[in-house]
Amino acid sequence: MKPRVVVGVDGSIIAVRALDRAAEEAARRGAALEVVYAVPDLDEAGPILASSLSRLRERHPALEVTSAPVVAGPVEALLRRGRDAALTVVGTHGLGGLAGLLTGSVSLRLAAHTATPLLVVRGDRSLERDSLGFQEVLLGLESDADADAALYAFEEAARRKVRLRIVHAWTHRPLVAADAVVPGHLVAPLRKRYPQVEVETQAVRSGPAHSLIDATSGADVVVIAARRRPARMGPQLGLVTHALLHHSHCPVVVVPVGDASPGTPSQR
Repeated sequence: MKPRVVVGVDGSIIAVRALDRAAEEAARRGAALEVVYAVPDLDEAGPILASSLSRLRERHPALEVTSAPVVAGPVEALLRRGRDAALTVVGTHGLGGLAGLLTGSVSLRLAAHTATPLLVVRGDRSLERDSLGFQEVLLGLESDADADAALYAFEEAARRKVRLRIVHAWTHRPLVAADAVVPGHLVAPLRKRYPQVEVETQAVRSGPAHSLIDATSGADVVVIAARRRPARMGPQLGLVTHALLHHSHCPVVVVPVGDASPGTPSQR
């Protein structure tokens, strides 16, 4: 079955950026693209979806595209349509303005509930930055438990034919080289599986959120394994994921780790 990339639109400028990025992701994967618009009434969906499809036909004529108006809130609609997708894409204004439906709160709630990878395209990514052509995928790695995120990052670097930089933040003074500090049981087999991917590892003693945010200034995309902690109002994101979604200088891929279950919350 052909993989699908799902993207949410709402007529805002940041949603258009998310649409363009989703089209690139679908083309890179050889996947179909599904454009989702959450509305209270199906009659309202026509103009926005028509505009989105027209833009895609003009820019990506070979791409297989479908559209899906959904009577639901944006979080519910994208979770429903993206539950079996290879990737869901959404735009966010991060810490900035709240115009349109796809605001920072929507991306945070999606990240807290998604069961599949979620790409969040931040609204402050400038055209000047897009033209720079960065050549790096960044992976924030905590432990060997981050297997799905690590696999996604290696696959992404291979798809893009760029370097993978792994940042592992820890709190104890290293007694060995950085390659040995970064979780080796996880990285070593992936190096063998993807020999074409150049890998740089970096162990830092500063806080993981600050280290990763600084590193995103030179990356095409940052990948993070997001553990969700249980809370009264539903699963809540950890501090690192929350910080990246608000402050990253590049798009963020959130790769979920299991369900939010009782236990000691992770900082991620």
